[in-house]
Amino acid sequence: MHDNRTAYVILGILSIEPNKSGYDIRKAVEGSVGYFWGESYGQIYPTLKRLAAEGLIVPSGLPSATRKRRQEYSLTDAGRACLREWLAVPFQNDPPRNEFLLKLFFGRATAPSVSIAHIRDCQEKNRSMLATLTGLEDSVRKQSTQNPHLPYWMLTLNLGIALTRTALKWCDTALATLSAMKADEASSEQLAENFTATDKDRN
Repeated sequence: MHDNRTAYVILGILSIEPNKSGYDIRKAVEGSVGYFWGESYGQIYPTLKRLAAEGLIVPSGLPSATRKRRQEYSLTDAGRACLREWLAVPFQNDPPRNEFLLKLFFGRATAPSVSIAHIRDCQEKNRSMLATLTGLEDSVRKQSTQNPHLPYWMLTLNLGIALTRTALKWCDTALATLSAMKADEASSEQLAENFTATDKDRN
């Protein structure tokens, strides 16, 4: 269990609201931790069965006539203790795999305009993400005023917003840097062409 972080995502979601099916958990992940945690949705149902077998969650509620296959689950005391134990362990972030940064790192192998295009794409994506996060911030504040989890949700959201705004500032600086390089490169090419043309005229 200790290396299966999908299990802890499920335990965490059920600690906020019990009586959730696998589908409910998936939707809850998409609308919350999914903004910063890439969960493997194909692992949710097998992990639910494993957690139930270990006594960390228990089936709850009775499937209705229209939802015969929709089993809901809730935390057991053992599941809540397991979640608390994991929360106390120092976190470890896996090394990120960011193709944008990978291409930027090797950008000298191509024209500056290629990296400029990638940065502009990154800029648009961050603008869209900022709009999403600020909208989510307003929505969460209005709908969850009395929710005891709200301070923790807002801390998470605020970091996401701060990082996205910082990324947008970085995009502006990066575009200015590469645009200057592009202009210098074009100027050097023009000088080289002029020199070649002058040399030919002399001959």
